[in-house]
Amino acid sequence: MPAPKRYPDELRERAIRLVRDRIAAEPGLAVSRACRLTGEQLGINGDTLRNWVKRERIDDGEIPGTTSTDAARIAELEKENRELRRANTILRQASAYFAQAELDRRP
Repeated sequence: MPAPKRYPDELRERAIRLVRDRIAAEPGLAVSRACRLTGEQLGINGDTLRNWVKRERIDDGEIPGTTSTDAARIAELEKENRELRRANTILRQASAYFAQAELDRRP
């Protein structure tokens, strides 16, 4: 079960927008420094804010990486794959059990 969201979506979006505006206003300002400064103003950990900004930049296609929608789809497929493998294992074991039982019944 995922952890509950600590920050509201509105605060997250506002913080990301502030960081991006600060970077645009001050050329040469590193993303991590902008995140730290903005995080101090808003009471958000700088590393948390940096992760949000990085995720937003990936989702917007500014930097390479796996987008949020792709990551969610991959996680969903991996979960389905685990369930199917488990079902196959159960069916294989049941098949072997009943095959053995059939062999034991023969004279």
